[in-house]
Amino acid sequence: MAFNVQQINPLDLQPRKAIGVSLPFSSTSVFNSTYTTKDALKSNIINYFLTEKGERFLNPNFGAGLRAILFEQMTQDMQEETRFAISQGLADWFPNVIANSIQVVNTPNTNTTTVYLKYSVLQTNIQDELTINFEQ
Repeated sequence: MAFNVQQINPLDLQPRKAIGVSLPFSSTSVFNSTYTTKDALKSNIINYFLTEKGERFLNPNFGAGLRAILFEQMTQDMQEETRFAISQGLADWFPNVIANSIQVVNTPNTNTTTVYLKYSVLQTNIQDELTINFEQ
């Protein structure tokens, strides 16, 4: 009989201790802090997808490079390639994150590509989703 053990990050048990920085930066102060593992992880994933390869100093391989899709014709093959790049990036940089659903939607009249991602985190009860718009 196998048991599925759900782990809680010890930092989540300290509600006043900040874990990370929230993205996008939108506060009147310099940064908004995140106080749960779920929020910190979501901000880290957003940061990864909005970063281009070569953009991060001393870490040139970090980043999904998804902004380039704005300049490609969004065919079915391109949508599959984008979904594959997203799932591969998650596997490489966030190995504990499982993509449950990835949708890539192109809106040609507004030159916008939207990525919808539903994910869960291994050995935790964390499940979340995010939407990222890439606009030209």
